[in-house]
Amino acid sequence: MSRSPTGLMIHHNSIKVGTTRYEPGILKWVVIEDEPDHHHLHHDPVMSLDLNLASVFQDSQIRLVGSVNGLLCLWQFGRFCDETYICNLVTREYMTLPRHKYYREGYAIIVYGFGVGLQTNEYKVIRIFQGDIPPNPTSTSRPSLLEAEVYTLGSGQWRCLGHVPYWLDWSHGPFLNGHVHWIVWDEDSLEKICAFDIDNETFELFPSPPLETITESQVHFQSLGVLKGCLCESDIYDSRFTIWVMKEYGIKKSWHKEVVIKEIISPIQEWEMWDQAYVLHYLKDGTILMVYDEYKLLAYSTRSKIIEDTWLFDRYLSAITYRPTFLKLHEFLRERVDVFETST
Repeated sequence: MSRSPTGLMIHHNSIKVGTTRYEPGILKWVVIEDEPDHHHLHHDPVMSLDLNLASVFQDSQIRLVGSVNGLLCLWQFGRFCDETYICNLVTREYMTLPRHKYYREGYAIIVYGFGVGLQTNEYKVIRIFQGDIPPNPTSTSRPSLLEAEVYTLGSGQWRCLGHVPYWLDWSHGPFLNGHVHWIVWDEDSLEKICAFDIDNETFELFPSPPLETITESQVHFQSLGVLKGCLCESDIYDSRFTIWVMKEYGIKKSWHKEVVIKEIISPIQEWEMWDQAYVLHYLKDGTILMVYDEYKLLAYSTRSKIIEDTWLFDRYLSAITYRPTFLKLHEFLRERVDVFETST
């Protein structure tokens, strides 16, 4: 299974109108049949995991943090919970990490990352608390508190990393080349990407693509991903969607415009990008898979210049690339390992 092709892990959550009850949703593994002349996405129901049936996740929400070597990192949040889990969908094992040191009552943005060191081979979860004291849920300015902590699987405890010098986007931080990456929100920052070194546990500015501005645009969104094994950035305006790819890791001059979409065409209608989209995977036939506004799983053909809805899932979904393995969580000492009691 470790040699199986890359697929997708979908977190699907159908929100019920008229109810205030939280639901954790369902994890669904999508197998990609990828050939040079065609592709096919297949949802494997046997590998689905209905978190709504797991007692540990009741009346809460789940966020898909990341996946490394078949291990999934999940963040559980809700009215009375703030927990982090590592699980393997193949073995149905999961472990609950200890309560966070920086757990606080009140409003805060939590930034997550998950990766493995290139030198130490240690798996680590990074958690950054971005908030104000006292809490101010309406503030759009730089938070007064930016603190980070890290958890090494098998250590049994979180460690404080202290102050983080950058204000980071809270969305998914892709892992690549021993680093987790996020968009930087500080307006005066010389670079707009921050990279966390898993081995050295340091936050550093990372070379970002040239900043382009469309003054007449009403929206501007940025997101990071991994495309063809390279770091990529989606630069989204309402009239243009650009995908930048860093051909040589860490080299600023290697940023290249892989795709520029000035008019997104659909067989149904002409679309404009009015919300965030992030790139998932590049297929051999030139198709790029992406998620738009946690609402649709889209496929853009670089050959036909047409974007289509895969119609594979209903709305309210997030996704990451996923490659299954039989890595046992029992290999990490000092961790309690449980098995999901749900049925497929």
